[in-house]
Amino acid sequence: MKLNILAFAAHPDDIELAASGTLMKHIEAGKKVGIIDLTQGELGSRGTIESRYDEALEASKIMGIHFRGNLKMADGFFEHSKENLIQIIEQIRRFKPEIILANAIDDRHPDHPKASKLVSEACFLAGLRKIETKWDHKIQEVHRPKFVYHYIQDIYLKPDFIVDVSEYYDQKMKAIKAYKTQFYNPQSKEPQTPISGQDFLDSVEARMIQFGRVIQTKYGEGFTTERTIGVNDFFDLI
Repeated sequence: MKLNILAFAAHPDDIELAASGTLMKHIEAGKKVGIIDLTQGELGSRGTIESRYDEALEASKIMGIHFRGNLKMADGFFEHSKENLIQIIEQIRRFKPEIILANAIDDRHPDHPKASKLVSEACFLAGLRKIETKWDHKIQEVHRPKFVYHYIQDIYLKPDFIVDVSEYYDQKMKAIKAYKTQFYNPQSKEPQTPISGQDFLDSVEARMIQFGRVIQTKYGEGFTTERTIGVNDFFDLI
């Protein structure tokens, strides 16, 4: 399957929190979109590996994602290694996306910047012909995505651009709340965590409002870039 956008996430739910509105907007515009979770989120204080898979599946249905996979790297302990780079390169060459989304370049959770650097480097290496990979027992063609964008997560980072996701707020919150074990659920008897209260969901909305205000819309999602973006004319910008 050829994908237009391939989004990588250190954990299931990273994408839903930071970039799901943007993905849904592009899906509605006819683009093919996939998600690759690097880990199973097995170190989370709440839920299990099995429940995280069920929740990710439900969230993917809500968003309309065309493909979702998991590389089963070690949550909290995955390394910047040749083995992990090759796993990501295989997925890039498999789906041949024009655009890659990756975790924030800096964040509270140490896995997020680790994943950010890992995916960014894999995007470059995926274009080198002397790195040979196979999929379904066939040698893969090289492929380097045109753009790598990093979504902004818990720590505020000044965005290089913001996507208007005002029409997708309700659907985004449904996708987030599909992770019933992780986020606010008054019936849950699991331990409280920094993300399990209503105040955390309020902070997600507040960030969307903050970014929306910058571009004079109700809700926005912010991204940073690895290189300067070019435009054909001023009227491509809002």
